[in-house]
Amino acid sequence: MLYLALFTMHLRYPILNVLRYQTFRSVLAGLAALALSLALGPLLIQRFRAAHIGQTIRDEVPQSHQKKAGTPTMGGLLILASCFVATILLADPRDPYVWIALFVTVAFGVIGFSDDYLKLKRGRGNGLSGPQKLFWQFTCAFVASVVLFGVLKLDTHLTFPFLKRVHPNLHWWLYVPLAMVVIVGCSNAVNLTDGLDGLAIGPVMTTGFCYWIFTYVAGNLKFATYLDVPHVEGAGELAIFCAALIASSMGFLWYNAYPASMMMGDVGALSLGGALGTVALLAKQEMVLPIAGGVFVLEAVSVIMQRYYYKMTHRRIFRMAPIHHHFELGGWPETVVVTRFWIISIVCALVALSTLKLR
Repeated sequence: MLYLALFTMHLRYPILNVLRYQTFRSVLAGLAALALSLALGPLLIQRFRAAHIGQTIRDEVPQSHQKKAGTPTMGGLLILASCFVATILLADPRDPYVWIALFVTVAFGVIGFSDDYLKLKRGRGNGLSGPQKLFWQFTCAFVASVVLFGVLKLDTHLTFPFLKRVHPNLHWWLYVPLAMVVIVGCSNAVNLTDGLDGLAIGPVMTTGFCYWIFTYVAGNLKFATYLDVPHVEGAGELAIFCAALIASSMGFLWYNAYPASMMMGDVGALSLGGALGTVALLAKQEMVLPIAGGVFVLEAVSVIMQRYYYKMTHRRIFRMAPIHHHFELGGWPETVVVTRFWIISIVCALVALSTLKLR
């Protein structure tokens, strides 16, 4: 909104002409989101402590986590608020893709908030059941996917990393189920990763950085043509959203770094994962998401393997799943696990970005 209000005056004040550049507005959105998250963090922590909104710890997690009980949770509200405000102020509100990204982010945030609230009310981590969460997640993802591929007619050709000439057309009625799986799968993978102080937010930022570049390239006809990637008119505005997401996550990390003063909660994890999945679809780079978000894939696969292997053999592959608990129980300090997973995430992001040229 602020973008339109200021840009209309660029003829009178030529300096405002710089607002036409999405890169510049991305920087402004990032700075605004970072400032908001840093400023609102202490206030939110204080309010949560006063209201006794603290983390509940399940009995089955490592005993070292029990000391975290009572730490203010639902810190994802800080990320959501900062990202939403910065995006609304500096992205072009006439771009429907921006509103789709915001819709999914907020809708999944509401689902996560409901889960967090019920956990606090009922105690012992008893929030929404798995089927309930999945039902609402798939419902929101269905609405967004139908609008994208059925109404806005987003291109339904798939683009595969490292394969230049492979572009199968799924048609919108086949693309919608795929899009739903991408959004919901990414949301839950981020949620599974959120088990240590600062663990999930680092890969969120590196993956978000990848899609900041992907969305800008997809929205720029010259770059998209040069790199031979799908051009999505209007996708460049999502770079502002990605920048706000990265910066608000960075502000949250200030308070979530070990030892955490505030936990993300499902309100943050579900919404951030849903946002990344949606942006991947909008940039036509959904097949690169498993590479860029390699840490999330690793965490989710470890849970699936552990669960089904135990059902078949009554034995475990890992000491505990998700896999970050396996390394914890193996003697790695929490900070070592987080740092090494961040390093893996950075490597995954670099490999994902290399797909722009290595095809």
